[in-house]
Amino acid sequence: MDGTQTRFNGDTRVLHQRAVRIPLPDMDAERVFHENMMTVAAARERKAELLADPTVSVLDAYEAELDRIAETFERRLRRIAGDDYEEVAMAYNRGERDDRIGALAAYYFEGAWRAQQRATITDMLFAPLILRYPDSFTMNIRFASGYTTRKSVQYESPAHCSDDLDEEYVETYYEESLYSQQQAADYIRETAEIIREEFPDPEETAFEDRKYGGIVSASGRRGSVFSAMLERVEPDPDRFSESVDEPTLVDAGPEADRTERALLRDSEIVH
Repeated sequence: MDGTQTRFNGDTRVLHQRAVRIPLPDMDAERVFHENMMTVAAARERKAELLADPTVSVLDAYEAELDRIAETFERRLRRIAGDDYEEVAMAYNRGERDDRIGALAAYYFEGAWRAQQRATITDMLFAPLILRYPDSFTMNIRFASGYTTRKSVQYESPAHCSDDLDEEYVETYYEESLYSQQQAADYIRETAEIIREEFPDPEETAFEDRKYGGIVSASGRRGSVFSAMLERVEPDPDRFSESVDEPTLVDAGPEADRTERALLRDSEIVH
């Protein structure tokens, strides 16, 4: 997805109050879902490792995580729309097609494009919600104005600081920044384990123990202050009354409303 910023201007309307619902009809589909979630967990652990390294910048840690997460978006886009997924998404956004595949490609492509900007744009919170149900899973890609939630940890990036600091304070500032990064790294590493617990290996876990699971996460920045959050979410067992046999867009769902009320500030607008 490199270079898309020169060709794509984005349109949050494809994301607003919607989620993708993907069927899990067999073990092969479950393996793919599990693999993608383990990629997300591994990306989080790698980010924690880099944040804990004082020789690595916060931006490098973010980019390392993003590279792995982008893999999951691209894998899903290819499975849904084929190798030409980018053109499919563009055609939908240009109004040249109005079909299910086009809408799905546009949804994922929009989410991936905006996620790529999250380390460089201030006051944009990336807050995806992923939920597992017995026969499917949903991914609700959300963005909000703001940079943190009520439960986020925050940490400082000296490379993003634009303040002119007094000389006697510079060393203290850097030490405090590194400490905040260490604390955030511990939190991010611990919450990566939540992903592994909520979406266990289907080869090793009984269906009854894996048919429900969920996480919500959020990350953003304001100036030199970055934030991170991830916690479990209980899926609503009554959300879907019918099974699904192909990927489709659905309403965001009650879990989205619940997590927005619990985590996001009143001034934030979720897309």
